[in-house]
Amino acid sequence: MTVAARFLSRRERFDRVGSTNDVVRGWLAEGTPEVCLAVADEQTAGRGRDGRTWIAPPGAALLLSVGFRPTWLAPDRVWRLAATVSLAMAEAAERTAALPEGAVGLKWPNDLVEDAGGQVLKVGGVLGETDGLGTDDPRAVVGIGVNADWRPASFPPELAAAMTSLRAMSRDEPIDTAALLEAFIERLGVRIGALRDGPFDSRGWVDRQVTTGRSIDLVDHHGASRSLMAVGVDPETGALRVADDAAPGAERAVLVGEIRHVRLRSGGPSDGSGL
Repeated sequence: MTVAARFLSRRERFDRVGSTNDVVRGWLAEGTPEVCLAVADEQTAGRGRDGRTWIAPPGAALLLSVGFRPTWLAPDRVWRLAATVSLAMAEAAERTAALPEGAVGLKWPNDLVEDAGGQVLKVGGVLGETDGLGTDDPRAVVGIGVNADWRPASFPPELAAAMTSLRAMSRDEPIDTAALLEAFIERLGVRIGALRDGPFDSRGWVDRQVTTGRSIDLVDHHGASRSLMAVGVDPETGALRVADDAAPGAERAVLVGEIRHVRLRSGGPSDGSGL
């Protein structure tokens, strides 16, 4: 075990599970201390935001969940765990796939994407789930699935136009998912230690957001969609800041919602829908 990995209280790998989020949630319910990590070669009931399924061929994606007991974070700051997981994975992905710094961006709030000439393609999805916030036993699970060694020729036809993989981003160079996992664990250990001891890496989270300055379609928790201009993000609350079309020149914060489409100012389409 590397020094960086010693912050993990439990780490297990599974050939096949329903959902790594469910595995880690069960561990936390049983009393497993943080930080615990479950990795799977295949998920049969993986899920993304709003109940969508996450399915990837065995070995083509890195699928994992990380469990926390964030007694050391105020309830309104727990969102920073998912942001920190995403930042750690973005750095690990760039290192493992020999990509330039900043090649992996974030689509609010935390999905991993490639900004390919104005077209936003999804590389990885993130799902954060919590229990007991505001009690003496808060629990948080952050699941992440990264399209790693997935060749474009085998992308599902219905998703191929909106997705990519680290292999595709590195011009079909094979991606070592084991190396990607170890790089992620190393970066996560450093970043969680920093989050415990000091401020959140707001600059890193803000700088990787690809939606800033772009027109988006935002779907609210009722399922209604509106076209808005994203003007930034708020690193204090995790909110998306959008131009308020009801009050020209004003902005408002959005805490709950999902960006389905991202467009350039000129109106060129870019589908940011999830896997």
